[in-house]
Amino acid sequence: MRAVWLREFGGPEVLVAEDTPDPVAGPGQVLIEVAFANITFVETQIRAGAGPFKVELPVIPGNGVGGVVTSVGTEADRGLIGRRVVSGTGGSGGYAELAVVDAGGIFEVPDGMDLDSAVALLADGRTAMLMAGAVDLRGGERVLVEAAAGGVGTLLVQLARAAGAEVVAAAGGTRKVGLARDLGAEVAVDYREPGWTERVREVVDEVDVVFDGVGGAIGRSAFELLGLGGRMISFGLASGEWANISDEAAADRGVTLVRPVTTPEKMRSLTERALAEAAAGRLRPVIGQRFPLDRAAEAHAAMQARTTVGKTLLKVR
Repeated sequence: MRAVWLREFGGPEVLVAEDTPDPVAGPGQVLIEVAFANITFVETQIRAGAGPFKVELPVIPGNGVGGVVTSVGTEADRGLIGRRVVSGTGGSGGYAELAVVDAGGIFEVPDGMDLDSAVALLADGRTAMLMAGAVDLRGGERVLVEAAAGGVGTLLVQLARAAGAEVVAAAGGTRKVGLARDLGAEVAVDYREPGWTERVREVVDEVDVVFDGVGGAIGRSAFELLGLGGRMISFGLASGEWANISDEAAADRGVTLVRPVTTPEKMRSLTERALAEAAAGRLRPVIGQRFPLDRAAEAHAAMQARTTVGKTLLKVR
């Protein structure tokens, strides 16, 4: 099979596609013929050696795939052969034509749902569902979504709108601001422009909820927009660092820093809910770009340059 290897940390060019021996499903595992592989922004940071997780090299990156089950390692799982599924890989092995995953960790793709949409929702869908549930969104609230044109951000805009909230979208660049508006954000601002928080204040005064997907200075500026009783929750650090707001600073402002509690069972349930909502037409993942497997380096370069919108996928087949 073809697979993309990371053998040294560095720029996007260190991702190299090579012919690699086919993996074999062991007991309790299934082999997936991969059609699409998920790419996350944190994977670009891991590739550079600056991610939040330690990685042992060499490794095939990628933590999410979608395709068809072609073989199983346990006879009792033979009924899974031929099923369209999406699955996490356990942290590696996704950028490849074939991937071995635990049979108990797969999700069947709902009938009528495109496989690429299901892959786009695998990580981002459960994350958005988790964030929205943790802050207990309420109708009429003013909700600020940072990185609103990203994979998770585009879903949070939709979930907030569905909850009856007034959505303020913050994104980097004209194209991304426009996408956020198209998804239903009543207010959309470019956080790369000086004074973006003043623009928000002019329109909504203050906000009740902040979904922080950027961290750093942007996250700290968004925190200052929260009013009494506001809630802030972080789902990403696109800036390379968390907002680093202390509980004491939040308490002084009468703001709650929400930290969701997760379990494997809860995350599985949230993934199933996201897939069901999308299958029913109530949630739409935005797939902004697809790259062939052999061009994984270009995909990472585009994400690192902040030129992508929505979800970025590797099209393997």
